[in-house]
Amino acid sequence: MFLLLAGPLRNAGRYTLGDILAPRSPGPSSRIAAATATLAVCLPFLVLQLAGSGSATALLLGLTSLGGEQLCTAFVGVLMICYTVLGGMRGTSLVQIVKVAVVFTTMLLLAVLVLRHHHFDPGALLAAAEQGSGLHDRYFEPGHAVGDSALGRLDFLSLQLSVVLGGACMPHVLMRINSAADGATARRATRYAVAIMAVFFLCVVIAGLGAAGVVGGQKIRAVDSSGQMALLLLAGELGSGTSGLPGSVLYTAVACSVFVTVLAVVAGIALSAAASLAHDLHAHAARRGRLSERREARSARWAVGAVGGLGILLAVKAQGRNLQSLTHLALTLAASTVLPACLYGLFWSRYNRTGLLWTVYGGVLCTTALYVCSLSFSGTPASLLPEHDFHLIGLQSTAVLAVPAGFLLGWAGSVAGRRARPTQPTGTDARWRERVLVGAREE
Repeated sequence: MFLLLAGPLRNAGRYTLGDILAPRSPGPSSRIAAATATLAVCLPFLVLQLAGSGSATALLLGLTSLGGEQLCTAFVGVLMICYTVLGGMRGTSLVQIVKVAVVFTTMLLLAVLVLRHHHFDPGALLAAAEQGSGLHDRYFEPGHAVGDSALGRLDFLSLQLSVVLGGACMPHVLMRINSAADGATARRATRYAVAIMAVFFLCVVIAGLGAAGVVGGQKIRAVDSSGQMALLLLAGELGSGTSGLPGSVLYTAVACSVFVTVLAVVAGIALSAAASLAHDLHAHAARRGRLSERREARSARWAVGAVGGLGILLAVKAQGRNLQSLTHLALTLAASTVLPACLYGLFWSRYNRTGLLWTVYGGVLCTTALYVCSLSFSGTPASLLPEHDFHLIGLQSTAVLAVPAGFLLGWAGSVAGRRARPTQPTGTDARWRERVLVGAREE
């Protein structure tokens, strides 16, 4: 999906999602819709990352109380928001570069140490993971996360659908694509990113198996039921074992990787949301494009503070709950609103403003309603609200329902919009196709 969309997205847009969608449907309504979609996707992911960073920081400092985690969440959140305000796009890009170097190197080292611990024998690694997990012969059987029934398989398909489609069109990812020099550069950078991600995910799999075999599933769940501390626990075990490194070195390296990852993600999400507020809402929807770049940059800094402050408040309030389901919500929102809007806007000549509005607002409402009715929100100990049970849909991820609904809403809205305004300027679609596919700019 990255490889298919990178070039056309860069050719079509400049900074934000609104820049991608506005040329096909000019006017403030499309800018407002783009900002709505951006905030709807970014806010749940921002809350999850801030709460996770607070939990990891509290663990490193030896704080086990809920108040300690909330204090760490607020402190780390304020630190990251201040950095984003002061550093801007250039500072955030620098953090992203440092993050890739640090995290990739650390995960590669961790994977090598795991293999070394098992004498570079993949069979021994798999056997150790099987025994240490506590599930024994059932460890490699499918269905542990969502079940092996027909509904469980549908849930697994829905989860993969949200990861593949939603991950490709997250607003902060689109913002990075738009920062490339041209479409060819965006495609080339995407190829490099896909290759790096493939190696990285292989290291993650090895590290995950190593955590199960070296640390043990019972110990991991005792520290954190969601398993977010598995890498830190693995680093501690390997550092004190036969890795040949001082015990604190590997643990510190992994802790720094976790911190710089959260720093980069929070900075990128906050910056993309703030850019949408400043660029789409303030500069274009409210001021009709008559805002100077200096005042727009100042507006973006205030927007970073507003978005960051709201994210910190929600993360502190939600601390102690299982927030992993917010990942499902954010990815599903991206796949059911941003993806249909981008695909229709880039490649379907009959897509219009009504279709865009139906896609965004209908997709956000539909996805949110499905999430509230799903097991991710209530009904299980791993839900966001485990003390309640009012679920109507027996799925953890509702992307299998929300994504088709988003595409259907875009099609239906475009049909309704054509009936209201059937005429279209001659040559508009041809010029748009030339811009998207070739990269030509209007004079």
